Amino acid sequence: MTVTSDLRRPLAGVAPRPARSPWFAVAAVGFGIFALVTTEFLPASLLPRIAADMGVSEGVAGQAVTATAIMGAITAPTIAMVVPRLDRRLLLVLLTGLAFVSNALVAVAPWYPLLLVARLLLGIAIAGYWAMALAVVGRLVSADKLGRAMTVVNLGVSLATVTAVPVGTYLGEAWGWRPVFWLAGAVAVVALGLLLLWLPSVAPSGAPPLRALVDTARGRTMILGMVAVLLVAGGHFAAFTYVRPAAERVPGITPGSLALLLTIFGVAAFVGTMVAGPLADRRLRIGVLVAPLLIGAAVIGFALLSGSYAAVVVAVAAWGLAFGGLPTLVLTWVARVEPNRLEPAGSLATAMFQVAIATGAAVGGVLVDAFDVRVTLVAAGIAAIAGGALFTSAKRF
Repeated sequence: MTVTSDLRRPLAGVAPRPARSPWFAVAAVGFGIFALVTTEFLPASLLPRIAADMGVSEGVAGQAVTATAIMGAITAPTIAMVVPRLDRRLLLVLLTGLAFVSNALVAVAPWYPLLLVARLLLGIAIAGYWAMALAVVGRLVSADKLGRAMTVVNLGVSLATVTAVPVGTYLGEAWGWRPVFWLAGAVAVVALGLLLLWLPSVAPSGAPPLRALVDTARGRTMILGMVAVLLVAGGHFAAFTYVRPAAERVPGITPGSLALLLTIFGVAAFVGTMVAGPLADRRLRIGVLVAPLLIGAAVIGFALLSGSYAAVVVAVAAWGLAFGGLPTLVLTWVARVEPNRLEPAGSLATAMFQVAIATGAAVGGVLVDAFDVRVTLVAAGIAAIAGGALFTSAKRF
C-alpha cells in the first residue's frame, strides 16, 4: 500500500524552497520533538525531589505526567479545528514557544497546583506538535521517503530518552530539580530557532477538520489499532513514570549507577529507533507484535529480577530497544491504514498516545501508593503484551 499514486512526487502544500534540502526541515521538526519529549520525561528522573519539595507523595507528584497527557488528549484531535487555516510552520513555532513557557513556570512554581497548570500547557504543546508532525513531514518529502523521514523525527524521542532521564537524574542531584527545567526551556528556545531557520511554510490540509477526523476515527481497523496503542503505551508509561522508585529497590543502587541504568535505556532506545524504520517498511506486522511483547517481557523482568543489577540492566536494555522503535512502527501503521488522511490520522494517534500516558501514569500512581511499585510494573507488562496481540490482529499488511 502506498501513500500517493506517484511515490516520487513531492506532496503539495509546501512553499518552494530550492536552495536547501528538505532534510534540514525534517531535522528541525525532529529537534522540536526532542525538546518537547525531554521536558515530558523529566519528572521520571526528578520525582522524589519534586515530591519532597512540594510536600506531596511520589504517586501524587507523578500525576504531573497525567495532567500533561490529559490536556494532550484534548488538544491532539482538536488542534486542526481550532486553527484550520494557520500555517503549520507558524503553529509548530508557537507550540515550541509554549513549551518554553511551561518549563519556566515549573522552574519557579512555589505550589504544586501551579506546577500542574504549567504541565497542562506542556500537554497542549506536545500534543499539538505531534499531531501535526506526520502531516508536515509528509509535505516535506516524497511519499516513498516518508518512513525514513519519520525515523529522523523519532530520533528526537530516542535522544530525549538518552538524555532526559539520566541527565535529569545527574543534574537534579547536583543542581536541584528547578534548574533542570530552566535547561529544558533553553533547549526549547534552540528548537524554536531551528524551526524558524529551516522549516518552510506548510499549508494546512484542505479537508474539513471535523469531518476528516470522524471519518478516520470510525473505521474498525483504526479503532482496534488505537485500543492497542492505549494498552502498549499505557503499559509503558505506567512503568516508566515510576522507573526511579523501582530502580532504587535494586540492592547497592547509587545515583551514579541509576544514571548509568537510564543511559542504557536511552542508548537502546536510540538503536531501536534506527532498526524500526527498515522493519516498518518490510515487516510491519512483525514489528507491531514484537515491540510490545518485548516491552511487556522486559518490564515484568525488571519487576521480578530486581535483586540483581545485571538482570535489571538486561531488562532495561530490552525495554529501551523495544520502546525506541514503537513511535515509528505506530505512525507507519497509521499512514498505511489512512494514507490519504495523514493529518487527522496523526492527530488521532497522538491523542491516543496522550490518553495512554494519562491512564498509565494515573493507574500506576494508584498502584504505587496502594500496593507496590513491582505490582505496577507487572500490570504494565501484561497490558503491553495484550496490546501487541491486538495490534497484530487489527490489520494485515
